[in-house]
Amino acid sequence: MNRFVGSLLIWGAATFVINSHVEGFLVTRQVEDWDESCDSQIYCYGPLLDTVQMAHLFNDSKTFVDMKLKQTPEVTMQLFEEFMALYDQKPSRGQILGFVVDNFEKEGSEFEPWTPTDWHQNPKFLDNVQDPKLREFGRELHGLWLKLGRKMKKEVEEQPELYSIIHVPNPVIVPGGRFREFYYWDSYWIIKGLLYSEMYSTAKGMLQNFLHIISRFGFIPNGGRVYYSKRSQPPLLAAMIKAYVEVTGDEDFAVQAVPLLEHEFNFWFNNHTVQCNGHTLCIYGDKSKGPRPESYREDVETSQDFPTEAAKQEHYSELKAGAESGMDFSSRWFINDDGTNTGDLRNLKTRSIIPVELNAILFWNAKIIAEFYVMAKNLTKAMVFEQRAQQIAEGIHACLWHEDVGAWLDYDMINARRRNYFVPTNLAPLWMKCYNEALEANITEKVLKYIDAMEIDSFPGGVPNTLQRTGEQWDYPNVWAPMQYMLIAGLDNLNDQRAKDLARSWATRWVHSNFIAFNETHSMFEKYDAEELGGHGSGGEYEVQLGFGWSNGVIVELLDKYGNILSAPGSSSDGLKPFSAFVIAAVAVFGTMLSRIFG
Repeated sequence: MNRFVGSLLIWGAATFVINSHVEGFLVTRQVEDWDESCDSQIYCYGPLLDTVQMAHLFNDSKTFVDMKLKQTPEVTMQLFEEFMALYDQKPSRGQILGFVVDNFEKEGSEFEPWTPTDWHQNPKFLDNVQDPKLREFGRELHGLWLKLGRKMKKEVEEQPELYSIIHVPNPVIVPGGRFREFYYWDSYWIIKGLLYSEMYSTAKGMLQNFLHIISRFGFIPNGGRVYYSKRSQPPLLAAMIKAYVEVTGDEDFAVQAVPLLEHEFNFWFNNHTVQCNGHTLCIYGDKSKGPRPESYREDVETSQDFPTEAAKQEHYSELKAGAESGMDFSSRWFINDDGTNTGDLRNLKTRSIIPVELNAILFWNAKIIAEFYVMAKNLTKAMVFEQRAQQIAEGIHACLWHEDVGAWLDYDMINARRRNYFVPTNLAPLWMKCYNEALEANITEKVLKYIDAMEIDSFPGGVPNTLQRTGEQWDYPNVWAPMQYMLIAGLDNLNDQRAKDLARSWATRWVHSNFIAFNETHSMFEKYDAEELGGHGSGGEYEVQLGFGWSNGVIVELLDKYGNILSAPGSSSDGLKPFSAFVIAAVAVFGTMLSRIFG
């Protein structure tokens, strides 16, 4: 069966609508039948990509699609056709490797050395950190920005067809490791870290890059490669710009940016919406066919159990929708035949799940856009977006908040029921204050009971992303910096001392875990281990990555916020000062762990 797809750029054809009415919820699902991937027959689709990726030349499929062409795509394709003919369409693995070596340059060749001009040794956030060991930790994290900076060669702009990377005018700070280009939602925590590091010019340059990309693509792709150009990630640009404006006072930048932020907002509501009980909410999706180019072989292999080409294409779309969520992959997106979350990648149904955090982020977008339109003195537009925010909040409350659970829950559109499984995003609306603030006292009580009932404060290495152990990287026991940030910031937003104390306790635990891992390895990790203070994560499609942009940014902010009351692990107080609250919390955690062990 032919796996190859063509290069037509058709943005949407048929629309399919599915209705269900169960448990009092009327759900209408609208699905756009999107066509084709990007127009590169080298990096996105076609026989060359298939031949190379299926030969398993590299441990990581992303390696090949990040390589630079030595000659134009047209010449390369002609050489490939001649190469295949020479070996009767059946070249060996070694021969394919020889073709790649002859016609491609090593991955990462699009960059030139660059040192941020706005980096300096002593940002003020370090003054807030009282413990000398933690202060030195913060200083070293501040220094990591120098290692994560990337500037594109002029040739990328002049000959973009030779590269898979998307040209942007300003240098960027990347996550690290295999992630050698910008990633959308990662950049929120990177930008926050840069602002605490007083690297305002670098941060603004990255924001300008994103605005440039919206003007080109209509939205911000998952990452800075052409093979990502038909999917996005959680839309946090408005929040990045808000953070920048709050620190710098550069309201003119917000005014200039707001029309493009509105354009991105409309992209989501034009292309990702479903109806839930009369409310319009958004889901993650995909606009292309075929396997993910950066995980081509892996996707083809997981598709083999699907009996038809149409079923395989549906599976590919689910994989890419999971990637758009940023949580690739997790049992959060599994729906099996009995409607539960057990299974594997074959059970991915991301496009059939209404996610809490995406809609809370879009609420936040609307609030920020309204705020920026007030700065622009366009009160009509400001009122429109205040109303949009209110509508989204009402939809989130009606469809996703559950009083009996004490949390917001994702919604399964296939089975028309809530997904009552723990994910940190179940509490995401606390971060964006996406709820009726008149009900905050009740919500606080419910949320604290939910946290206690789920026993998520019982893990030495931080709150895990789920409680299911599947081997996927966004499942137990992995702990991720953005999720810890979301929980800590959300609890701290509440006007309740118990919630604020828990936020401080979780911040302490997270700083300690990162500190221990850093001192043992001199590295920051992409993900960590809930079962071990200082342990790094595992699982998923690739090895754990070092760097790491969002891990750095979250710790820098926590050091700034809590540095005056934090001590390094092993010090006399070993936590919060005064430390009695921390000791009480530790005893509670130990008691919970013993009850789990001994029943």
